[in-house]
Amino acid sequence: MNHIPKKSLGQNFLKSESALMKIIEAGDITANDVILEIGPGMGALTEKLLAFGGKVIAVEKDDSLSEFLHEKFPTEISRGRLDIINADILEFDETTLRSTKSKKISPVQKLNTEPNPTLARTKAGEGISTYKLIANIPYNITGAIIRKFTESEFQPKLMVLLVQKEVAQRITAKNKDKNSLLSICVSVYGTPSYIKTVPAGSFHPAPKVDSAIIKIDSISRKNFINTEHENIFFNLVKSGFAHPRKIVISNISQVFDRVLIETCFTQLKIQKNIRAEDMSLLDWINLSKLVYTDVYESNSK
Repeated sequence: MNHIPKKSLGQNFLKSESALMKIIEAGDITANDVILEIGPGMGALTEKLLAFGGKVIAVEKDDSLSEFLHEKFPTEISRGRLDIINADILEFDETTLRSTKSKKISPVQKLNTEPNPTLARTKAGEGISTYKLIANIPYNITGAIIRKFTESEFQPKLMVLLVQKEVAQRITAKNKDKNSLLSICVSVYGTPSYIKTVPAGSFHPAPKVDSAIIKIDSISRKNFINTEHENIFFNLVKSGFAHPRKIVISNISQVFDRVLIETCFTQLKIQKNIRAEDMSLLDWINLSKLVYTDVYESNSK
């Protein structure tokens, strides 16, 4: 297919074999896995995911590429190992994945290009309870995609994403002494790690900047008491980072009662002249719990 990449859709197709295999390795992909892929493009990563995983659900916004993928993978689609969904990922309802039937493929089926149906045993599930998100995502919607799936009612168990290098460094807090709004918002749900730098020349067309593979593992809501606590946490963090050069108490006090915040800082032994970037994830979690407790107790009286 002679496809002209569309800049409006952020299409930069990964062509590096080593980077593709590093993504597979980072995802720890097995035959039991159901994988959601965003923007499969020409299917280079899709092909690797099918070789190592059990079931791939690929969401492609580009109509022509969606049609191309149907033509490229007819066998995998007919066997139920690949679903191509022509949709915008930001409008896609990931909770519908719960009704997706999984496919576990045997080693015999993987090793044979034309497997004997009597030897290739597949086991259909009644619906999935977990999945992995593996994707080379467009730069311009990186933040929106990460927010959508970390905050989702049906979170993936892990994410392996190819993103802009600068964003990867911010998410994983490569400067360990400083946090960002993005690193805190990601880390509260899972454990981010920087896997590998991918040079711009590894793509077609080549973007202007390098990219990087990141992994967000062990995704859950274990740090939150309930939805109300989760909302308070993000209100605190977002207000705290609103003006990075100001001390965090001044920022937060634009939204929450200053006396309450100062009392919480004293109780937690956090310096009152600290900036948001110098607060740890644990500081933010503990602060949000104290504020939640105060708000909850006030409302229950």
